[in-house]
Amino acid sequence: MIASSLQNGQSLLTKGTGKFFRMGFSPFQAAFMTLDAVNQIWIYDTTLRDGAQREGLSLSVADKLQIARKLDDLGIPFIEGGWPGANPKDVQFFWQLKEEPLTRSQIVAFCYTRRPGKTAATDPMLQPILAAGTQWITIVGKSWDLHVTEGLQTTLDENLAMIGDTIAYLRSHDRRIIYDAEHWFDGYKHNPVYALKTMRAAIEAGAEWITFCDTNGGTLPHEISRVVEEVIKEVRSEENFNQPQFGIHTHNDSDMAAANAIVAVMSGVRMVQGTINGYGERCGNANLCSLIPNLQLKLGYDCIQPEALAKLTQTSRYVSEVVNLAPDDHAPFVGLSAFAHKGGLHVSAVERNPITYEHMPPELIGNCRRIVISDQAGLSNVLAKARSLGIDLDRQDPTCRQILQHLKDLESEGYQFEAAEASFELLMREALGQRSHPFQIKGFQVHYDMVSGEMTSTKSLATVKLAVNGQDILEAAEGNGPVSALDAALRKALVNFYPEIDRCYLTDYKVRILDGTAGTSAKTRVLVESSNGHQRWTTVGVSGNILEASYLAVVESLEYGLLLQTKLRCEV
Repeated sequence: MIASSLQNGQSLLTKGTGKFFRMGFSPFQAAFMTLDAVNQIWIYDTTLRDGAQREGLSLSVADKLQIARKLDDLGIPFIEGGWPGANPKDVQFFWQLKEEPLTRSQIVAFCYTRRPGKTAATDPMLQPILAAGTQWITIVGKSWDLHVTEGLQTTLDENLAMIGDTIAYLRSHDRRIIYDAEHWFDGYKHNPVYALKTMRAAIEAGAEWITFCDTNGGTLPHEISRVVEEVIKEVRSEENFNQPQFGIHTHNDSDMAAANAIVAVMSGVRMVQGTINGYGERCGNANLCSLIPNLQLKLGYDCIQPEALAKLTQTSRYVSEVVNLAPDDHAPFVGLSAFAHKGGLHVSAVERNPITYEHMPPELIGNCRRIVISDQAGLSNVLAKARSLGIDLDRQDPTCRQILQHLKDLESEGYQFEAAEASFELLMREALGQRSHPFQIKGFQVHYDMVSGEMTSTKSLATVKLAVNGQDILEAAEGNGPVSALDAALRKALVNFYPEIDRCYLTDYKVRILDGTAGTSAKTRVLVESSNGHQRWTTVGVSGNILEASYLAVVESLEYGLLLQTKLRCEV
């Protein structure tokens, strides 16, 4: 591992790293720039550039800086920050990182080769790349002759000149180059002779890394393996002063991005490019949250330090919060359901020995085992769930079966506790006499006025009456809709008694009609997801009246938020 090499320390740092110190590298960075361990895989994150091309995803400068520092904390060797000059945000991003540099990771600028008919020295596109001040630059060039003639509308020879001239020019300014061979696999399959010429042009100009790109995401693993092995063998057999290292960049259009990256590693590449949560254009990029644990825990490669690996789940969820996309609960390794157990027989077996239904210990990547409660649950589920909540139940206690029966009765009415574990904890504590009831709702009203068919206001007004410590409180508040107004009124009434309410906020609101044939009379289930910035929880309400269902879920959400604060104070 990088860490052990650094600890062993001074001998490594004195063998060839002097030039890196002079270039401004930290000791950590200088060490990994010279490290040539057989099992080392260099992770290259492109969330901030390729990931940001996902439809519906937009990052501010502040967002990009937050994610970059989170990846830096994870110890990702290379972080692609964007294309300086392509937009003002990327220029500002690189400028701010020059003011406050990362400590563990190398930030990388991205750019295409110079334009046809120009020289690199006179192409204004390259000046912002140099001005970004990064030591590493990733240059993308065309490998597929079809793209040269149809896309660039230039000659094959001019494309070779564009690759060589761009890299040589940047190398003359003491930059280190990663060359992304765009559309490599398609180009190699259609015209292998020309594809290899493009690669040789990059190598001869001084590129230190050559990345095989499956840009269209249509290549299958057996093709990846064959082509990578053939090309690496071909290049290694040539007498070339600059022998590069190789990387892989895969897209997920065939749902093969992670598998393709893994077979490329097993075929000889030593850099893996991807994004957190697999974000990216069209169907996304290779998901680093799956690749890193597969490579490190299953195949024995060194990607990041073990203590950093335990932060992977947190990093995944942090990034999803910053980009404002709901986390994929069913994502491998880091998803909320990745180590969830629902069936009673499964739960019973996992309680005896986790490897019966888990492919690895979830703690290694910062996740945790979850026991899911539903109408398929058995007594083992209830007991296991209670233990996970710090509640010690005796199997012989009649309360256990009462909880189980109550659960099944409620789910038959439309409740869904596998998606609302906070509500189930409150239900369990109620049965055990441990529910504190920090407030009692005595009634509420919601108004949305309309006169002569025209809305007189875009806001709803909610009035709530509740009791706290025997004191009656009447409050009103406006909101964008009835649920928003109700939530605001409840908070306004409670904040003077429980200031921590301000830390809780609603993050998602889902409505499901349980009986579509009943039309507007159908029973409704409402799921409310909330957060305090560190934890997420979901509560549920069911009623024939959507407002009542929402009220039940919102009230339990606030109560559970207070319960979490009480637990935190007890732990401290």
